[in-house]
Amino acid sequence: MEITLTFESILLALGLTLVAGMSTAIGGLLAFFKTAANTRFLSGALGLSAGVMIYVAFMEMIPESLEVLKGEYTDTLANIYMLIAFFGGMGLIALIDFLIPEDENPHEFHRVEKVGAKSEKLKRTGFMLALAIGIHNFPEGMATFISALDGMDVAIPIVIAIAIHNIPEGIAVSVPIYHATGNRRKALAYSIWTGLAEPLGALFGMAFLLPFWTPVVSALLLAAVAGIMVFISLDELLPGAEEYGHHHFSIGGVILGMMVMAVSLLVI
Repeated sequence: MEITLTFESILLALGLTLVAGMSTAIGGLLAFFKTAANTRFLSGALGLSAGVMIYVAFMEMIPESLEVLKGEYTDTLANIYMLIAFFGGMGLIALIDFLIPEDENPHEFHRVEKVGAKSEKLKRTGFMLALAIGIHNFPEGMATFISALDGMDVAIPIVIAIAIHNIPEGIAVSVPIYHATGNRRKALAYSIWTGLAEPLGALFGMAFLLPFWTPVVSALLLAAVAGIMVFISLDELLPGAEEYGHHHFSIGGVILGMMVMAVSLLVI
């Protein structure tokens, strides 16, 4: 991919990536309007988190990865490489789970009542969710940056789509952090930090990947991150949502999360 770099184009690309990333703060502001612990709300929010991540993984990231790979390889090889990357991402996060003792593992969810008033386990769940979304946002930042360098007609729709996607992601991060700590500012800060992964990804792409960037590298990274997101959703978020005993709220949250992401794709 031939890209002509100028100071103005680089600055504009970084600015667009920052705007897209910081939309997580809009979702994070929800913590400022929730004044009391509510296990129904928490169950639904964890379900929403899972719905967002599963939908994005299967309906956006994997198809995009396959589309790029099929442009470089046969359909069979493209599917094989995508699956290797997808299950490789799952295997990586599963290995981390296996190596960390259960009592210290943030993926082993525990109810608030079992871990004390400060809900340290739930806080770790929120932290891992923030980390997962941050990992997801990192390649998004690189993709946004590179597309912005290639032309505004390509970059603007991508920026708008990512910004819309990041709003429920900010909600997904801020709610468990707020319920764990009772600290609205900390909940908002975590959601902002996940958004900052996008401009960080843009800087990384500018400094290291741009000279060597290929569509295949980007596609494999998307598939691997999709695997990580699906694993965390199934291993942590859904069991955590069900643990509070509000099955219909958790499933409703999953469906709502998927609907929000589906509508955001349709309106772009």
